[in-house]
Amino acid sequence: MYDTIIIGAGPAGLSAAIYTSRGQLDTLVIEKGPSGGQIAMTELVENYPGFPDGDSGPNLAEAFQKQAEKFGAKVVNGTVKEIRKNGNGFIVVMDKEELETRSIICAMGADPRKLNVPGEEKNVGTGVSYCATCDGFFFRGKDVIVAGGGDAAVEEGIFLTRFANTVTIVHRRDELRATKILQQRAFDNKKIKFIWDTVITEIVSNGAIKHVILKNVKTGELREHPIHGVFIFVGHIPNTKLVKNLLELDEHDLIQVDLSMRTSVPGIFACGDCRSAAARQMVSSAGDGATAAISAIKYVDAQKAEEADKTVRA
Repeated sequence: MYDTIIIGAGPAGLSAAIYTSRGQLDTLVIEKGPSGGQIAMTELVENYPGFPDGDSGPNLAEAFQKQAEKFGAKVVNGTVKEIRKNGNGFIVVMDKEELETRSIICAMGADPRKLNVPGEEKNVGTGVSYCATCDGFFFRGKDVIVAGGGDAAVEEGIFLTRFANTVTIVHRRDELRATKILQQRAFDNKKIKFIWDTVITEIVSNGAIKHVILKNVKTGELREHPIHGVFIFVGHIPNTKLVKNLLELDEHDLIQVDLSMRTSVPGIFACGDCRSAAARQMVSSAGDGATAAISAIKYVDAQKAEEADKTVRA
């Protein structure tokens, strides 16, 4: 039996693993893809404390994993199919085995919703981004386009005006869905332009992004729009299907937690982008992981103490 099983090896999950393994919990981390989560797709991370010159996302992910393994955590690739209660613990069901654990830390993350258009995938990290805070700096003095019309798209578009020469917000409707105060701030910003009733159908590049193909959804007209960067904010898809019938989720299918990262089920904790009200930043995800780990350590230690007390009494 493991003391804790952490599902997901992004910044939140690996930070949790560093703390749980250093806290003497027998720790297993299960990751279905490459370690690092979304940072594994980031060419350069410049806003993580302690790295004034920045570092690549894959390098940071590797360092996170090495540090967790240094303290005894085991990291494996695999897909969790089911979680179920088992007395005071849990059963984690994988493809070919079932694992027992006293506690679980959910760090499955959330994937940015993609446009799924030609040129999007191959340009991620070299012109296509899903995070203005992470990558806006690289477009200083350049022209960028933002896909979306909700709070995230408008708020991130406003943020991008700190760096970009112009920010063009492309929205499939003829009005924004963002809150009125954000809309007014965007309309008042001279750097922001709008293209209504329009979607991006292709991102064209030759090493760097050259232009996008825009389609007017009402007329069907296609046209080229020269641009240096594409920021996509059309929502996130939390990877919480696994726990949908086990834990309380909010209206966006994010896991409800308290300030200690405890979920609605004792012994299960959640951290990072899969939990409600997450900041979706590497540094905050790492902090979430540490908090969840500390809570898990307290939970497991209390459980072991109770079992020891029952043994003594018997």
